Amino acid sequence: MEYLDQLEDALRTRANDTIAMQQSAYMRHQFAFFGIKSPVRKELSKPFLSRHQLPDKSGLDHLVRELWVKEEREFQMFGLDLVANYQKQFVQEDIQMLEFMILNKSWWDSVDLAATHFISSYLKMFPELKEQKVNEWLESGNIWLQRTALIFQLKWKDQLNTNLLAHCIHQLNGSSEFFINKAIGWILREYSRTNPQWVQEFVEENPLNTLSKREALRLMK
Repeated sequence: MEYLDQLEDALRTRANDTIAMQQSAYMRHQFAFFGIKSPVRKELSKPFLSRHQLPDKSGLDHLVRELWVKEEREFQMFGLDLVANYQKQFVQEDIQMLEFMILNKSWWDSVDLAATHFISSYLKMFPELKEQKVNEWLESGNIWLQRTALIFQLKWKDQLNTNLLAHCIHQLNGSSEFFINKAIGWILREYSRTNPQWVQEFVEENPLNTLSKREALRLMK
């Protein structure tokens, strides 16, 4: 708690109400903010993320949950930076913490980073859980878990499992959710950098939402 109290003191010293209102409006008033722009926040966070100050991995899950309870969005952004330091130390049980981060105070800024970095790393470490977890997320009815299933392979390039990606898209195709249709287009667009022929053929053979199709083909026009 002393660690978090000191972090909060540091953030409050740079609070700016004008910037806070702008940031909240940009995020559709989903969250409160201190009003600290990202470069300044990262500079303030440095002492708390230094090798000598990082808490022991055993306390990470508790810290993450405490950060997610706090009102200002900067705390969750710090939580993402904190978890990034432990990616190589993930154990199988950490999926509970990662899913907590996705399911709580969910918005694209936190979910996309957690999915494309932490979930991505986790499922590379525990590939035997990949299909099980993806199917759980697809069937969950939660758009943020479903978005995670779509985009966790975003940076996998030639390691991307096209059968699994196609399965995810087929399961979610026809959704009216913007964040799902955008994610379908995003993952296809990114994979077109590696395998444009596969993406072109997939789009031609499958009736996609207009947004998904436009995003998927953006780099191939």
